[in-house]
Amino acid sequence: MQTPPLARVRTAYQRLLEVICFVLMASLAIVVVVGVAYRKFGDSLVWYDEIASVLLAWITYYGAALAAFKGAHIAVTSVVDAMPRKLRIATTLFAEACVIAFFALLAWVGVYVLDVLATDTLVSLPTISVMYTQSVIPIGAVLFIVGELLRLPDIVADARGKRLEIDL
Repeated sequence: MQTPPLARVRTAYQRLLEVICFVLMASLAIVVVVGVAYRKFGDSLVWYDEIASVLLAWITYYGAALAAFKGAHIAVTSVVDAMPRKLRIATTLFAEACVIAFFALLAWVGVYVLDVLATDTLVSLPTISVMYTQSVIPIGAVLFIVGELLRLPDIVADARGKRLEIDL
């Protein structure tokens, strides 16, 4: 049996986000361990705190995109489930449109912020532009939108009461 194209795209997307989150978490762990080791031996790295903060922010955005794709964010489905079928579908589509619109706005504002920060650099590493560290805002927002759009068939099927079974 051949895997449907949407299932392959969803699986690839999930794996991509999982790899990104894993690499970021491993990087953060290494930075923290190295920073603690340097402090233990009476020295400190000037860039440690700033880079650890940036990595934590990146993990937050990419992890949120992964959670959105998996449908793991907080939701009150019992309210929607109690509605009549047609209202349930309309409410679900409206809610998804609001989420996507919010993240589209976040991506747009994020790109604007990058332009504003184009001349700023990290304090501890003046060769690195803040633009690179803050690029996670529009990138994370777009990844969130992609995750929501990839989940949309399942969300609508749930609202209709007919769950699609696409195994990841």
